Amino acid sequence: MSKRSPVRGLAAAQLANSLGDGAYYVTSALYFTGVVGLSPTRIGLALTVAWAIGAVAGVPLGALADRRGPRGVSVGLALATAAAVLSFLVIRSYPAFLLAAVAYAVAQCGLAAARQALLAGLVGPGERTAVLARLQSVLNAGLAVGAGIGGLALQHDTTGGYLAVFAFDGAGFVICAALLAGLPKAAPVAVPEVREARFAVMRDRPYAVVTLLNAVLLLRMPLLSLAVPLWIVSRTDAPGWLVSALFVLNTLGVTAFQVRAARGIDGAGAATRGLRRAGAMLALSCVVFAVSAQDRLGVWGASAVLVLASVFLLVGEMGQSAGSWQLAFSLAPAHQVGQYQGFFGTGVPLARTVGPLVLTALLVTWGVPGWLLLGAVFLAAGAAFGPATRWARRTRGLTEARPAAAAR
Repeated sequence: MSKRSPVRGLAAAQLANSLGDGAYYVTSALYFTGVVGLSPTRIGLALTVAWAIGAVAGVPLGALADRRGPRGVSVGLALATAAAVLSFLVIRSYPAFLLAAVAYAVAQCGLAAARQALLAGLVGPGERTAVLARLQSVLNAGLAVGAGIGGLALQHDTTGGYLAVFAFDGAGFVICAALLAGLPKAAPVAVPEVREARFAVMRDRPYAVVTLLNAVLLLRMPLLSLAVPLWIVSRTDAPGWLVSALFVLNTLGVTAFQVRAARGIDGAGAATRGLRRAGAMLALSCVVFAVSAQDRLGVWGASAVLVLASVFLLVGEMGQSAGSWQLAFSLAPAHQVGQYQGFFGTGVPLARTVGPLVLTALLVTWGVPGWLLLGAVFLAAGAAFGPATRWARRTRGLTEARPAAAAR
């Protein structure tokens, strides 16, 4: 197997499940409300509970990948995700939906941690951020195409069409499992002879602070999917269709430029500088979003301002992704990558769980002052990565390597 084959295999696996996920994301809510008959409130409650449980489960499942090998655990969790998705085909009651949603969230969170551990075993430390940027581009491309497929089901609005989407998503995870099974086993790592706590990451306070700061920046996720659409409709003169246009702009932008944005992020120092810039760009996007509410802008003026704000948001998102990937790996012990990635990954379900409530109250209800406060939070979180990372590296006895030019 060639040196590049593992990366191609990881990318193919990413594409396989992201195609189905894209279709699932745009159709699932209407299926569960229109076909199954669940209320939006009960669906939201079930998903909140599910992702909260999934976030907690990510650490032990990541630790399992460390002990048993990330390839086998990744394959098993991909199949578990497929089973959870396919169970939605026959679910017609709320208790069954809640159980399936929990199973789906647990499997997804565990799979994310195990795949990160697998990547760490197959790709050298200096290449991981670049590879993750490539995988993120593949992910966004798959989600975009999958969303188009889901759009066909929405257009026809039939039970059979929705069920076909769920079957498509389940099949994608089965294919993902097969592709992961075809990858080499991750290289073994040396385990210290000194006995450690079973879940050492839970006692690693510097890493917890870095994880929390990353979760704060991840509030940009529900920003585009929930807060900005509500803002556009309720507070600006821009047309409603701009919501879809901004989503496409973000998806295509990440697909096209994430790899380029990750270049040069090859150490803790570069990562913290990138995260500081990302926080500043996210803050700037908040200021520009706030400006879009001005009455004198009109339809086209408000639309132009919103597009500009979304570009700043896109740049901040790509910088945050690249910097956080680098820190998540570089601060994790080599023999505990799985559990550390599981813990770091809790930022995503945390942002998805807390973000909608916080952002709607802050932005839609409070308005312009809420945008400015959120921008200040992003700016402060980005700046805090530097001190937090230096603290984490001191506790590990690490020092940032000097650039080659300075060393001569």
